[in-house]
Amino acid sequence: LAQPVTPELLVSPSSQDGDLGSECPEDRGNWTGRLDFLLSCIGYCVGLGNVWRFPYRAYTNGGGAFLVPYFIMLAICGIPIFFMELSLGQFSSLGPLAVWKISPLFKGVGMGTILIVSLVAIYYNMIIAYVLFYLFASLTSDLPWQHCGNWWNTDLCLDHHVIKAGNTTFPVNITNTVSPSEEYWSRYVLHIQGSSGIGDPGRIRWNLCLCLLLSWTIVYLCILKGVKSSGKVVYFTATFPYLILVMLLIRGVTLEGAWKGIRFYLTPQFDHLLSSKVWIEAALQIFYSLGVGFGGLLTFASYNTFHQNIYRDTFIVTLGNAITSILAGFAIFSVLGYMSQELGVPVNQVAKAGPGLAFVVYPQAMTMLPLSPFWSFLFFFMLLTLGLDSQFAFMETIVTAVTDEFPYYLRPKKASFSAVICIALFLMGLILTTEGGMYWLVLLDDYSAGFGLMVVVITTCLVVTRVYGMKRFCRDVHMMLGFKPGPYFRACWMVLSPATMMALLVYNIIKYQPSEYGSYRFPAWAEVLGILMGVLSCLMIPMGMVVAVLREEGTLWEVGVQQASRPTMDWGPSLEENRTGMYVASLAGSQSPKPLMVHMRKYGGITSYENTAIEVDREMEEEEEESMM
Repeated sequence: LAQPVTPELLVSPSSQDGDLGSECPEDRGNWTGRLDFLLSCIGYCVGLGNVWRFPYRAYTNGGGAFLVPYFIMLAICGIPIFFMELSLGQFSSLGPLAVWKISPLFKGVGMGTILIVSLVAIYYNMIIAYVLFYLFASLTSDLPWQHCGNWWNTDLCLDHHVIKAGNTTFPVNITNTVSPSEEYWSRYVLHIQGSSGIGDPGRIRWNLCLCLLLSWTIVYLCILKGVKSSGKVVYFTATFPYLILVMLLIRGVTLEGAWKGIRFYLTPQFDHLLSSKVWIEAALQIFYSLGVGFGGLLTFASYNTFHQNIYRDTFIVTLGNAITSILAGFAIFSVLGYMSQELGVPVNQVAKAGPGLAFVVYPQAMTMLPLSPFWSFLFFFMLLTLGLDSQFAFMETIVTAVTDEFPYYLRPKKASFSAVICIALFLMGLILTTEGGMYWLVLLDDYSAGFGLMVVVITTCLVVTRVYGMKRFCRDVHMMLGFKPGPYFRACWMVLSPATMMALLVYNIIKYQPSEYGSYRFPAWAEVLGILMGVLSCLMIPMGMVVAVLREEGTLWEVGVQQASRPTMDWGPSLEENRTGMYVASLAGSQSPKPLMVHMRKYGGITSYENTAIEVDREMEEEEEESMM
């Protein structure tokens, strides 16, 4: 009897060759739930910056008028770059290093990304450690930063109860005084008086060291099984902050004087729109808030199925991120309005950005409320969940990037490799737990993801549109989603987005200011070290070019550069059933001599995505015929 013939497409390489199967790397895995990817992206983008940077940036740059450049910049460089990163990751199912099979000449961009993310992950987890410290400190009946009279307080300490009494009974001079919360932060938590500057780190603060160890332990346990574990954790960490934010918002707007702060936050000053600084600030807020260029979006998308609707997800995440920032501004400034009324000072004297808001101003405001430990715990628990989501993304980016480069060796040992990375970054972050650790944190924050990150994003945009080709990239998106990107995306990718980011880069260089922390000015050697951190990530690009050209045979330009700039043979969708047209039979061990749609018409029905494959193949055949003529 004749044996039934199995179509070649349906025969896997491992079933034809027993030895070959053992050589195949372990499967990368995918998201296990429908909402895993979406919630992970929301958790990654909605971070600490939405709470402590956006509200301050808004009120200093025109209040409600700031929303005009904010949403314009979101449309010009936020949404398009976000969609490009997701498309690259989902199409290739590769991390930030291996994705440069698209053009090996520029693999240094991926190396620069990993360097930036590693530096950011070191200090970002230290901020989470500070949040944990305050979270535990809130588990008392009286908050420790509520009153003066503790061993860490000085003669300059003056709490708000005395100020309020002074406004009604006797005059109190508050010009040269310090709040209890500020002294608690600087003299107790940081113990910064034990350090004379960045060159004198002092002793390790063991309570901070233990908090840092705890934060790294939490991060490791949540990324232990990659996206399978972190994808489940985000169901809580990405949604719970919204519940707390709404609670803080409701509590804030019901306080006396709240509308004073909200009016201060939103009163439009349209004359600010004539200033270039406001537009640059809006673009910077979009750039860092969405997390483009850090590799997190690309990494998350690489675990999607090939036909996931990332077009829809792009708008959900980017617009949701913007709305969250605006809501956070209401929650913050309503409390600051109440606080300014209690202290009898203008709102602009209590409003701060960054750690000053999270660890000084808002904790002080909490002491003025009934049930202050409860509200303090809620606030810091919200910051914890906001920070952890972003840290998951940073770690998943590093681990995925390296394991994709060495899949045979590292994928089966991904949990152990993740532990090694966490331990290494924890040890590198120990200097941040010293008495002078805040100086190092400010240096890392100012330089690790500055102009280097912008160079990485600009280069990525130019390589995809100019070197790889806009037409080819749009065809890849068509193959994946069933439709081509419209004129809006093509115009942004080709001109508007790179031009805006180049303007940002030039502005940052021209307006460069040395780092400072309060009244402390950093020495010249610290500035040079910071600049080198930024430059090193940029130098990865030419270094990667040299390595890529040296690997090619032949003359430098004719063969080396040109060949290294072309996609590798195995570039394209990771699964053979998704490879059509030029991508057919280019995978190692591929058994498919014809496009997928030929097999589908022979052995089964044709779905909407196979129809797309037919269209793409026909379009490519027409282009080939035109080029031959």
